Amino acid sequence: MNSFTYTRVDDVSIAVREVASDKGAKFIAGGTNLVDLMKENVERPSRLIDITRLTLGEIEPGQDGGLRLGSLVTNTEVAYNEEIERRYPLLSKAILAGASAQLRNMATVGGNLMQRTRCCYFYDTATPCNKREPGTACSAMAGFNRSHAILGTSGHCIATHPSDMCVALAALDAVVHVTGPTGERTVALVDFHRLPGDSPEIDTNLRTDEIITAVDLPAKGFAEHYSYLKVRDRASYAFALVSVAVALEMDGDRITEARITLGSVAHKPWRDPKIEALLHGQNASRNNFERIAGALLQDAKGYGHNNFKIELAKIAIVRALSQAAFKEGHA
Repeated sequence: MNSFTYTRVDDVSIAVREVASDKGAKFIAGGTNLVDLMKENVERPSRLIDITRLTLGEIEPGQDGGLRLGSLVTNTEVAYNEEIERRYPLLSKAILAGASAQLRNMATVGGNLMQRTRCCYFYDTATPCNKREPGTACSAMAGFNRSHAILGTSGHCIATHPSDMCVALAALDAVVHVTGPTGERTVALVDFHRLPGDSPEIDTNLRTDEIITAVDLPAKGFAEHYSYLKVRDRASYAFALVSVAVALEMDGDRITEARITLGSVAHKPWRDPKIEALLHGQNASRNNFERIAGALLQDAKGYGHNNFKIELAKIAIVRALSQAAFKEGHA
């Protein structure tokens, strides 16, 4: 691990000023991802700015009847909050599907959003990686890529985004609040993370001199018809091969609104509103679900070891839609 300096702040404006003054600085709260990356010599910050004393650790009423999650609220606090469980059970289920209880006790909302995309070659400093060192190569392309992306890839990177929480937040149309030297702004969750393109080293649209302060949940939580399905190699403490967050509004057997977000298939949570709209006004049936699954995966591309994920994702979409529509145990 490289040497670094350490600063603790207790005000958002000071945090912004400190990170803006040093291009090598990183914020640290729970540290569940950053510290691991530092141990592996993947991240080498010149300075750590401890933000755990900022007053961003509350869940409180948001705008227009929604809820606001402070960026320092822990994953455990979100998952077991009574209002979240009642109004946004999709989010609670997604968080509880991820990591271990110990990690959820430390991991924060903001830190979860800022997780680096997952790839064994990204963590292995002995191999070329465009995400770690732009312009080298993507070792996963011709390497062992069983867990890698099948959508939104580029010739520079096929890593996937690892978060369960963010998949649910994308389906719920959450909004991220950030603050920087020029003031505050908001970013829709679906636009917060980036596809790799020509710059896979940049995971999000958060600027280096900005800090996440909160995430807003809209009033509509889809508490009746929802499902979070996570397909993984073992039943606990494993990243998904494919995950699916589904949120539906139903009128009898007819779907009036549909949200479908895929996880672990792309560099960001994957959602396509145009394809979701094809379900609007349709009956909840296996035929319609299979048609939507095929449409969502029509541009999918495997790289050898991960070819199976295309068919797996289709099956998972159909199953998650069925669970949400017919309340077959909200997995």
